[in-house]
Amino acid sequence: MELSCPGSRCPVQEQRARWERKRACTARELLETERRYQEQLGLVATYFLGILKAKGTLRPPERQALFGSWELIYGASQELLPYLEGGCWGQGLEGFCRHLELYNQFAANSERSQTTLQQLKKNKGFRRFVRLQEGRPEFGGLQLQDLLPLPLQRLQQYENLVVALAENTGPNSPDHQQLTRAARLISETAQRVHTIGQKQKNDQHLRRVQALLSGRQAKGLTSGRWFLRQGWLLVVPPHGEPRPRMFFLFTDVLLMAKPRPPLHLLRSGTFACKALYPMAQCHLSRVFGHSGGPCGGLLSLSFPHEKLLLMSTDQEELSRWYHSLTWAISSQKN
Repeated sequence: MELSCPGSRCPVQEQRARWERKRACTARELLETERRYQEQLGLVATYFLGILKAKGTLRPPERQALFGSWELIYGASQELLPYLEGGCWGQGLEGFCRHLELYNQFAANSERSQTTLQQLKKNKGFRRFVRLQEGRPEFGGLQLQDLLPLPLQRLQQYENLVVALAENTGPNSPDHQQLTRAARLISETAQRVHTIGQKQKNDQHLRRVQALLSGRQAKGLTSGRWFLRQGWLLVVPPHGEPRPRMFFLFTDVLLMAKPRPPLHLLRSGTFACKALYPMAQCHLSRVFGHSGGPCGGLLSLSFPHEKLLLMSTDQEELSRWYHSLTWAISSQKN
């Protein structure tokens, strides 16, 4: 028969005590970071939005494009903080979840916001105003462009902290259901915001690649596609010397392009599309370059009517291409 020491705690009690410590630590971090977050939201609302609105420096559409739903997000934080300070975590976060759509709207506007800021900085008066405000000691050296992504960064913190708070709240706790629901809703919002950000980055890549391509065949080549990678590879022909070509890989096609002549009057620095290879019909294999040595490698890409041999003297670069091509091929078969 196993004896227990006097005053010792059973494993269930010890686990509950660990949950309580983690819950208390997470709750304290959520409260302290929310205070700082609200302070920064308020600084921007007061010294940028408020003054710009009062002086009429920017027209309402420009203010909306630059700051999006900032003031409403600030209001949501002002509503949440008193609940956190009073220890009413479940009730406060449940109410906060009614405002999560503001973060979706803010994320959807973020690319437009950055573009608007760059355009407005061309205005000498606006540049002077921004420098003056950024120089205030309250901002601690932060610039407006550093502050604008703040709500999206805070959403990720909300997800981490609220999920941890819910996980360390016992099922018999009165706010367990409220915290569990809040954690789920915040995580779903964070995932939607991540998807929005991924699409915006992809759209930026597509515009950049489209600008690099010239000629009649290049029109609309990138529309609706997902970009994966680009780079120089050597095309090994059946006879003759390998030829350098620029490749652009999307989820559904591999685009091979040839650089325009440097002295071309109108299209210098761009590329002419030479071929599009469908990933759904591609069979990929490594001819050599498995060992990780310094000699580079060779990839074989087989299509119904053509075979490509692509070479690189950089083994790591070739491995990255191999993995990206493998992913593109598998994505077309799922």
